[in-house]
Amino acid sequence: MGYVDVAGVSYTLPDGRVLFHDVSFRVGDGAKVALIGANGTGKTTLMRMVAGDLKPDEGAVARSGGLGVMRQLVGMREADRTLAQLALALAPPEIRRLGGVLIAAEEAVDAAERRGKFSNAAQQAQLRYADALTAWGDAGGYEFEVLCDTVSVLILDLPWDRTRHRPLGTLSGGEQKRFALELLLRGPEEVLLLDEPDNFLDVPAKRELERRITESDKSILFVSHDREVLANTADRIVTLEAGDVWTHGGGFATWHEARKARHERLDELRRRWDEEHQKLKELVSMYRAKAAYNSDMASRLRAAETRLAKFEAAGPPPLPPREQNIKMRLRGGRTGKRAIMCEQLELDGLTYPFDLEVWYGDRVAVLGANGTGKSHFLRLLARGGTEGTGPVDGVALPPVAHDGRARLGARVRPGHFSQTHDRPDLVGRTLRQILSEGDDHRDAMERSAAMNALNRYELASQSEQTFDTLSGGQQARFMVLLLELSGATCLLLDEPTDNLDLASAEALEQGLAGFEGTVVAVTHDRWFTRGFDRFVLFGADGDVAEVPEPVWDVR
Repeated sequence: MGYVDVAGVSYTLPDGRVLFHDVSFRVGDGAKVALIGANGTGKTTLMRMVAGDLKPDEGAVARSGGLGVMRQLVGMREADRTLAQLALALAPPEIRRLGGVLIAAEEAVDAAERRGKFSNAAQQAQLRYADALTAWGDAGGYEFEVLCDTVSVLILDLPWDRTRHRPLGTLSGGEQKRFALELLLRGPEEVLLLDEPDNFLDVPAKRELERRITESDKSILFVSHDREVLANTADRIVTLEAGDVWTHGGGFATWHEARKARHERLDELRRRWDEEHQKLKELVSMYRAKAAYNSDMASRLRAAETRLAKFEAAGPPPLPPREQNIKMRLRGGRTGKRAIMCEQLELDGLTYPFDLEVWYGDRVAVLGANGTGKSHFLRLLARGGTEGTGPVDGVALPPVAHDGRARLGARVRPGHFSQTHDRPDLVGRTLRQILSEGDDHRDAMERSAAMNALNRYELASQSEQTFDTLSGGQQARFMVLLLELSGATCLLLDEPTDNLDLASAEALEQGLAGFEGTVVAVTHDRWFTRGFDRFVLFGADGDVAEVPEPVWDVR
């Protein structure tokens, strides 16, 4: 039996801002609970508290049963890390600890034998290695390796001994995510915390995720912005808004109505409080005026003042949270008629040769299963095509092995949105600092102009935060702002809506509608895809072709 009980939890950011206050909810045995809210409201922070990574300023978190945790980006920014290291990071604590001991013992044996295979040091290292193997087996390490083998065959069609040492950079984001999810869903932990589990997944994988979550007997708390995933999996919705939390006992299909009714109720309660507050103040004023010439009114005045003081001390009921008002003003610029020209382009090991022409003003959605080369294609274009060398906006994009040609048209300047938000040039710098310093393609901005731009993206209160401390959705919004300011005439967007809340995704769609230029986007977001007029499918068999309508059954 596994459960999570969050009771009266509060958390204040280092800059003194209260992120959330008195948050309470429960994930019962076998429940499937979605945690939703706008970007930056503290969902990931709350998940870290439940996981035990952070301590709340007030309140407590209680758990029962083993805990499995999947972070928002899993291993997306650790290209050199191996699949075995990722698996070990997702393992139960004792397996994780003894796995580290075993690795260290193996390395010690190798080092000692290089100095002398039959030396005393080598023999001692071998004994420690034997002890580590015994402890690993006693803790269930070999059963864990069997689980890894099962998942490896299921996801990558290869046994564990052939995949365990593969760098994560050789896997697509979807493959990494599916491997992690399958390992946790098949593992022994009774409680799972999944932060954006549907990100990076193609549509068949999302449907499979929905099925696995609903059929699982585990207690699952997950964060998602995908409306279809929410509708098909969550039996309860916990909403974090304006530092407060409320729980809807139904599914996502009735959540909007419940939220509207809650806001109307809060409005009514606040109106009544204001009316009562005004009456009490008027009562105090009346008795004060009478007490000025009638001493018998003094006791009534004190009673009225005491009543008013208690009323004000209790405080007003909360107002409904302010709706977001994000305004993305993507500009672009006029380019040659042909924006992108691909001639017998072949991505090594991923696609067969294909031709493609993209014209100025086109909106092209790049669809296909995970691992078919979509992100590689976008990265190749972002480097300037097959004749370009990068970097783009100061970011050194790795080369893409290919044959054939891909060229950009006249006056086409690419702007790249990274699926993993991998921007080392922004790490450690505050948002205002980034805007005020500018770069090769973006003018330096005065403080007032920088704050106005951040305010349009609902990021003004994060102006003194460093990029790497933002939530995933806040990072995504800021990266779009940088594209807006960069002068890019061809936007190359790799899963731009993955971390965006609903309001932000709608603002992005509106911004793209007014963009004067070309847009090529890799996406698995069925709602977002409706704004595109051309569809290029990267098939699982290596074929790349334009299709008249979106294709979601891509395997």
